[in-house]
Amino acid sequence: LILLNRSENETWRAGPLILRLHRQGYHTKPEIASELAWLTALQDLPGLNTVRPIPGAQGLVTEIGSRFLVAFAPIQGQELQPGDDLARWFAPLGEITARLHLHARAWTPPQGFTRKRWDVETILGPDPHWGHWRQAQGLDPQGATLLARATDALAIKLHAYGTGPETFGLIHADLRLANLMVNGDRLTAIDFDDCCIGPRALDVAAAVTDLVIDNRSLLQMDPRQAFGSFLRGYLDAASEFDEQAGCLLDAFLWVTLIERCVTVRRTGIPDPAADARRRRGGACRCASRCARARRDPRRRPGAVLPPRRSCPPPAAPGRRHRRG
Repeated sequence: LILLNRSENETWRAGPLILRLHRQGYHTKPEIASELAWLTALQDLPGLNTVRPIPGAQGLVTEIGSRFLVAFAPIQGQELQPGDDLARWFAPLGEITARLHLHARAWTPPQGFTRKRWDVETILGPDPHWGHWRQAQGLDPQGATLLARATDALAIKLHAYGTGPETFGLIHADLRLANLMVNGDRLTAIDFDDCCIGPRALDVAAAVTDLVIDNRSLLQMDPRQAFGSFLRGYLDAASEFDEQAGCLLDAFLWVTLIERCVTVRRTGIPDPAADARRRRGGACRCASRCARARRDPRRRPGAVLPPRRSCPPPAAPGRRHRRG
């Protein structure tokens, strides 16, 4: 056995297989089985490559004491690295996201399918799935005050965005460049452990989250450019894109960033304290924009759509970008 990564879960290489040992007390066995059911349904679809689950003697989910183990087929290629030309992959990332959304909207899950639901209560309530933002490491009083103000604005935005089938459904929830394997021009999406029933805009925010945490550590690319490339790729696979998802991007970026403040994912980083500061800084920047937008209703809430483009009001969630 070779340990490849330890974050919320542990990832091991065992001969020809990649094993994920789940942390205790988070996902239930039916939730893990549901993730693997979706992954199984995604296999061999045109234009979409995903990690392939491999069953063991107990089926797709193996119980080891009080923990659960799953196995995947190995993937050719490697993870994208900070020194790579990362900018070229935002359009393919958008295309992958669109294909996942299209499949999820058309797919009929098997009986017993269950994944965690991400809505206002489970994101901002008293006992959120990822933990409360007040638990963020090193959060000072000034930052806490700012995030508290932004929480009220965020709740209003999430309620307005809604939970109807046009905006809400099965999503990957962590589909960013770090969760892609590249082999030549072939990209494979991995790490569906966070997949959930939630707002599709969360997948859009995840795509550019790393740029907001620390642009300099990844590539010299403005989030506007990244989102523009992402949107072009999305529209290559789908005929339309929800404008409201782009206009509320700051709000959903705050969701993803504050989660990373509470839950440290990466291991082996040389300066964990500095990494925590970058995460808090990104969350506070997004929170500041959310709070200002609440005070000034004329202020455009989105941060990454091209300047001077007006956004639809929350009462009109059906408006779409269309492929031209």
